[in-house]
Amino acid sequence: MIITRTPLRISFFGGGTDYPTWFQEHGGAVLATTIDKYVYLHCRYLPPFFDFKSRIVWSKIEQVQSPAEIAHPAIRGVLEWLKVEDGVEIHHHGDLPARTGLGSSSSFTVGLLHALYALRGKLVSKRDLAEQAIYVEQQVLLENVGVQDQILAAFGGFNRVDIHVDGSFEVAPLVVRTERLEELQRHLLLVYTGLSRHASEIAAEQVSSIPDKGRELRTMRALVDEAQGVLCSDRPLEEFGRLLHESWELKRTLSSKIAPAFVDEIYAAARKAGARGGKLLGAGGGGFMLLFVEPARRKAVVDSLNGLLTVPFRFERSGTQLVLYEAGSRNGESTG
Repeated sequence: MIITRTPLRISFFGGGTDYPTWFQEHGGAVLATTIDKYVYLHCRYLPPFFDFKSRIVWSKIEQVQSPAEIAHPAIRGVLEWLKVEDGVEIHHHGDLPARTGLGSSSSFTVGLLHALYALRGKLVSKRDLAEQAIYVEQQVLLENVGVQDQILAAFGGFNRVDIHVDGSFEVAPLVVRTERLEELQRHLLLVYTGLSRHASEIAAEQVSSIPDKGRELRTMRALVDEAQGVLCSDRPLEEFGRLLHESWELKRTLSSKIAPAFVDEIYAAARKAGARGGKLLGAGGGGFMLLFVEPARRKAVVDSLNGLLTVPFRFERSGTQLVLYEAGSRNGESTG
């Protein structure tokens, strides 16, 4: 039995510059962190005693004879791409709902690759997991996705990620005092808008608009440098909140689907109650909203949200991990 635990992420600045349409010409950069909310994948070889070869458990239960029959697109794509011929059992659990702007799809892909390689007895580097997850999502599943989610899920931590025009990338952990990061955490509020959405569909319009949004994307890229400068100095932390607001105002112009009316209403109410800034996470359209709120104003902001769920979280540093590794034979019997 193999169990992987792969974190979700919060992206602060630079989203949009990690799409190939942009970075292949201009390069890109993002400032983001993983959090202590996870995607779990349980995986084992399935003993050959059933009238099906593989069993897949997610929001559905699938019992199939071959990967081609699997309805879950990522599982089907990864099993076919890795040429997994043995029967397997895969279970998925998540701390938070999928399709809510926290990069869960890429965390799933990274965690599944990690688990299947471990099942084969192979240790794969975080960089290889990130690169392969990017390839699978973009070239096998044909999703409209950037590259930051896969990188963050694999590496973990509070990072600046620079993406080069050839698709290579550098991951630089942010050098920030522990007290400063603690102060930042006290200013962040994660709010669930109550609506999930398919990020690839929303991102498709954003990607198609990239050639016409050069000014906005260059500014969003520059905000990565400015926000890093705030965190790595003694400047007032409220400047980080102001930059989040500026970034959100730019992001919402990239596609008509990013900020539906109900999202604008939530954000306006939070701002009126004292939030300095914030943004809808991920591609937009719904899911989780991040707000920057001074601790003294936190209760007022929460009260303004009309009962929307808020989720406490902590920054995390580990990235994808094997939390259980029990080697087994292909007939499902333990070799230990």
